[in-house]
Amino acid sequence: MRCVIARYPFDLTKDGVVAAMKGVRPELVTGESVTIGRRRYPVKQVGRIVTRQDPRDFTGLEVTRAMTRLGFTCHDRPGAAPADAPGPLRTASALLGGTGTAEM
Repeated sequence: MRCVIARYPFDLTKDGVVAAMKGVRPELVTGESVTIGRRRYPVKQVGRIVTRQDPRDFTGLEVTRAMTRLGFTCHDRPGAAPADAPGPLRTASALLGGTGTAEM
């Protein structure tokens, strides 16, 4: 499949991406990521290896689009929770509708 990344056209295949990433150790995932095989790679690392370009020359969105079109599962930033999800500092009583004070 033809993909344009950093204004350059690439003919990528799913098998080609898997072969390129075989034996590559994933870097620490701090932003968007893509699952290839059983490993989760940062999209910038995948883009760097597959295109052989400097990661500053392309965006993560370009690589995410290409990997999604090839059939890979892409993920947003880790730890991104919905706005209405309870945070770690909420108390059990606040979640249950209580006042949050201990009664004796």
